[in-house]
Amino acid sequence: MIDLNKNYRKQVMSVCLAIFAVAFVLSAGTKVLAQTKVAQEKTTSVLPTNSHEGEGLDRIIKGTETWGEEFNINPIQFIQNIGKSTGFYKMFIESEEEVMAENANAKELEHAAAHSNNTNWGSAPGWQSFLMMCVGFLIIYLGAGRGFEPLLLIPIGMGTVLVNAVGAGMGNLPDGMLAIIYKAGVGNEFFPMLIFMGIGAMTDFGPLIANPKTALLGGAAQFGVFFTLFGVAVLNLLGLNYNMMQACAIAIIGGADGPTSIYVSGKLAPELMAVIAVAAYSYMALVPMIQPPVMKLLTTKKQRMIHMPNPRTPSKMEKVLFPMLLLLITILLLPPAAPLIGMLAFGNFVKESGVVTRLSKTMENELMNIVSILLSLGVGSQMTPEKIIRGESLGIILLGLIAFTVATAGGVCMAHLMNLFLPKSKKINPLIGSAGVSAVPMAARVAHRVAQSEDPSNFILMNAMGPNVAGVIGTAIAAGVFIATYGGLR
Repeated sequence: MIDLNKNYRKQVMSVCLAIFAVAFVLSAGTKVLAQTKVAQEKTTSVLPTNSHEGEGLDRIIKGTETWGEEFNINPIQFIQNIGKSTGFYKMFIESEEEVMAENANAKELEHAAAHSNNTNWGSAPGWQSFLMMCVGFLIIYLGAGRGFEPLLLIPIGMGTVLVNAVGAGMGNLPDGMLAIIYKAGVGNEFFPMLIFMGIGAMTDFGPLIANPKTALLGGAAQFGVFFTLFGVAVLNLLGLNYNMMQACAIAIIGGADGPTSIYVSGKLAPELMAVIAVAAYSYMALVPMIQPPVMKLLTTKKQRMIHMPNPRTPSKMEKVLFPMLLLLITILLLPPAAPLIGMLAFGNFVKESGVVTRLSKTMENELMNIVSILLSLGVGSQMTPEKIIRGESLGIILLGLIAFTVATAGGVCMAHLMNLFLPKSKKINPLIGSAGVSAVPMAARVAHRVAQSEDPSNFILMNAMGPNVAGVIGTAIAAGVFIATYGGLR
């Protein structure tokens, strides 16, 4: 907890370090994450013709040799790009020439994605396939034997075992069953959109509507997403190769949102979609293992025992209008996030309107179950040694763990900060801040369990659902910001 009297010097030091970190990204980020033509011309005379043998900031990152000045990190240009991506600009200001150029970029991006999804990863020795099969059985054990999100881990683990069965060919194109599943819905935005529709039908936005300030906790948890960009820059300095679009796709793992991670990687870095999907879903399923140590480290027993009254029950009108207003605001301000928010709002509106109960039940039960099985099998099918046992892939998995940990810590710290300004009778249990990640309702359940481990009479589940659903919205917005900023540069 932040103490303004005892820890003043530490807080000042933290602020200074944050300013230095931002300055580092603005000054060195261009060379670390994108090698422009200008920088390339300066280094051509000193680097070998075989492009990637430079060191440190002078090394040319693979895939960025032809990048120009438009890839430089420029705060003013960043703000301008966000403004041009809003619905207001596209509806009322955008010129005919800009519309034509945007359509041309979209066609080029679609063509590039179609080819990038067929990346040749090479082959791996049979013993590595056996090693991955062992990993698959471990995942199945965690789901079936230890009860860690079995709905996700069991099909992911089974997909891992089956795709690594040498000679079975279940992951071979074009006829392997797992390859068909991946190409049909995981390698594009089809399954993620259906998952968001089902999440909308299963989600109750009532706790967020009743206590809007908990949205701050969901927003604070997105710090893990943006913190990951710094981690990507560090790995580039250590010799790995990630460009800015890949960095954005990797960063979304910090939101613990598998469907959004797949969606963003499909738009910005389809060549890394397989590894990103595996990392995102693995950490989302391992929420009960990863979060509790972080939560206990950042809170005291007394803080974990704080009781909160259940939030009020919003009216039916509030619940019906909320998804529609959310969708309208997204369309006007951040259209790239509209597909994700739109399907979430659609599923929730169908549920809350109450006039199409059959559709609502289908979305949250049969359809959600079928798509979850197929999506999880498709994710498991990508856990092959030639994709996982690589420097860049292991870097993504490491960054995902760090990002998720930082996201959890960000939500808890924001709860501490809010408690500084709330009256004693309205203090919030800082554990609900950890639910600000997008793993809904898993993160809320974990926060509730940790609270009950200290005091069995403490029920904070409904309070934790507020930041949890806010986290879903926050991660989708972060994804929209990344796509709006860099989606047209591929």
